[in-house]
Amino acid sequence: MSASIYSNSSFTDTPYGLKLQRTITATGTTSITDIPTGIKRVYAIVIGGGGAGSTQTTGGGGGGGAGGYSAGWTYVSTSVTVGAGGTGTSTAAAGANGGSSIYGMVMAGGGSGATNNQFGGGAGGATTPTGNASTVSYTGAPSASGTGISYAGGQSAAGVSSGGSVGSTTITGTVTATAGGRGLICGGGGAAGTTGVGTGGAGGTGDFYAGGTGSSGTGTGFGGGGGGAGYTSVGANASANNGGNGGSGGGGGGGASTGGTAGSGGNGVVFLYY
Repeated sequence: MSASIYSNSSFTDTPYGLKLQRTITATGTTSITDIPTGIKRVYAIVIGGGGAGSTQTTGGGGGGGAGGYSAGWTYVSTSVTVGAGGTGTSTAAAGANGGSSIYGMVMAGGGSGATNNQFGGGAGGATTPTGNASTVSYTGAPSASGTGISYAGGQSAAGVSSGGSVGSTTITGTVTATAGGRGLICGGGGAAGTTGVGTGGAGGTGDFYAGGTGSSGTGTGFGGGGGGAGYTSVGANASANNGGNGGSGGGGGGGASTGGTAGSGGNGVVFLYY
């Protein structure tokens, strides 16, 4: 006799006997005062904001890393913090990190913004990384350095939260940048800034949603990277030499040369079950 996970109610992503009661998307700190007094424990899914992509004076910027994913039981708290995604700019510099999210004792870091040397940003674990490495996750899974795979992936690498891709340093000829890492929540694609035909990398493909596509065309006015797939939404497509924004918690795509604007990371979100 066999059991199907599709018809057996014992197999579910929702904690048994609980219902999704609150979805908090407003960034910053919000008061929560309406949880019934008899409720002593809450199951929380917490997602950090995605990191922004970077842009470069020449060549392509890297994609931002995805925000962290954490889930577990916690005491009831009267406040929740949702991290904002890092904001992409047209200034040649490292991308902004995403903000951390926390409810009670469940916390998730933001994704790292892409670096100023075209490396992609690492994914957030329980805390926010800096650069192309990730941080230790809420489960205790180790951080990943460089391009390593872990619960939170390094640059371009897969993970539950994945890393953003590296931008291309080649500025002539035909250039195709690479995609952000695959995962539940994904990093942004790298950009390609070239005088030839440039195609930006796609945002990482998620388990539920797609990453945005990279822009393609001849000349430095094209080649932006796509935004990484989010937990509840798709990543945005790149436009011209501008990177696409990440979906919820996803990393922003890289901006290409000559003033391309890097994509912003997607805002985090918190779900409460009781």
